[in-house]
Amino acid sequence: MNQWTEGELIRRCRRGEASAWDELFNRHYAPANRFIFQLAPELTREDADEICQETFLAVIQHLRNFQCGCQLQTWIFRIATNKARDFRDKRQAAKRGGGTLPLSLQEEDPETGLTRDPPSASPTAVTQLISHEQQTALRAALDRLGDPCREIIELRYFGDLSYEEISAELRLNVKTVSSRLSKCLDRLERMAQAIFSGDNQPVFPSNE
Repeated sequence: MNQWTEGELIRRCRRGEASAWDELFNRHYAPANRFIFQLAPELTREDADEICQETFLAVIQHLRNFQCGCQLQTWIFRIATNKARDFRDKRQAAKRGGGTLPLSLQEEDPETGLTRDPPSASPTAVTQLISHEQQTALRAALDRLGDPCREIIELRYFGDLSYEEISAELRLNVKTVSSRLSKCLDRLERMAQAIFSGDNQPVFPSNE
């Protein structure tokens, strides 16, 4: 692995250096794929790989617009989250309408000489501890949370970012990250329990 700093890596990618793009994929493709796979229990490994391909096509297209106020990995995770939601929305729409979900697996990659690392087959600690039904309830609760809570939970438990990394990304001190995460987890637990039990309780506001 090259010892380029993140800033240097981005500059080299923007100049079109194939070796830099290789390095970007080597660093970020597999973590992004694992992150996507954890976003929803109904996603298969094939789904995650398709969404990840779409994510990195967007990275290639928009890297020159990336603002270095956050970590590159966090920016990639945000793109991945949006792509995963688009994927799920299209699939649900196709099921409701009886249509066919268009696939992008055959779409050619830009000619950059990039290689993709396969995602790890090892489940994370989160998926080892909760069942499929609980994952479904958790995802439904996350979808009902406002962005501040959803983002911090996804960064911590799906993106596996440390408190320090979340602090730098969200521009909060570490104690605030810890406090906010604790409050958001409490709210998520109440919402998940309500959804899992079938109790239609009101959604707690995300800006408490």
